[in-house]
Amino acid sequence: MIAGSGFRTTLSAVLAAALGAACANGTSTRTPEVTHDGLKRVPGSRVERAWVKPGVDFSQYTEVGLLDCLVSFRRNWRMNHPGVRTRDMERIKSALADEFRRVFTKELERGGYPVVTVPDDHVLLVRPAIIDLDVAAPDTMSGGRSDSFTASAGSMTLVVELFDSVSNEILARAIDRRNARHTGNVRWTTRGSNTNDARRLLRRWAGLLVSKLDEVHGKQSG
Repeated sequence: MIAGSGFRTTLSAVLAAALGAACANGTSTRTPEVTHDGLKRVPGSRVERAWVKPGVDFSQYTEVGLLDCLVSFRRNWRMNHPGVRTRDMERIKSALADEFRRVFTKELERGGYPVVTVPDDHVLLVRPAIIDLDVAAPDTMSGGRSDSFTASAGSMTLVVELFDSVSNEILARAIDRRNARHTGNVRWTTRGSNTNDARRLLRRWAGLLVSKLDEVHGKQSG
């Protein structure tokens, strides 16, 4: 379900954006200085790769609209986890998308940027996708107990695009791949620990967005 009746997008458009970003992140080591849609690379960004449209005044945006987060697994991930069923994968994708919305809504609103569902001149529209999801030890919720011990819960890549909510003009794009907390020690991995590790990454990404909005508004990040 799209976030609110005021915002509209299509699955094919989101997939195209995510796949295009994945190609930029994975199959080529060269980061384009200018993208096909006129975004210019931002050097020294706090994320792995970022581009922005020259001349955009982001200070006009005081509220945020969130589209639903597309989630896709790393290629051939299921081959490495033969015990995982289709419904397990769908549950994981749905849970992560829901967690994305909860975390980003909480962090944005705590930072003073209300999350809304209707386009307006002061609304920045965020289109997110989590791709290359690699859950090291997925909890399949099978009848028998199956303990898993790992040093990390896995990794995932965030692809986020920012748009003007009225014109749908693309304003920025960022790509960032992160590993879940790696303690160096093997630990028992459960559904709860996987969720907590994912939540930490989402909080980090949400915090980076809030910090960037604070920067353009001349605010001190809390």
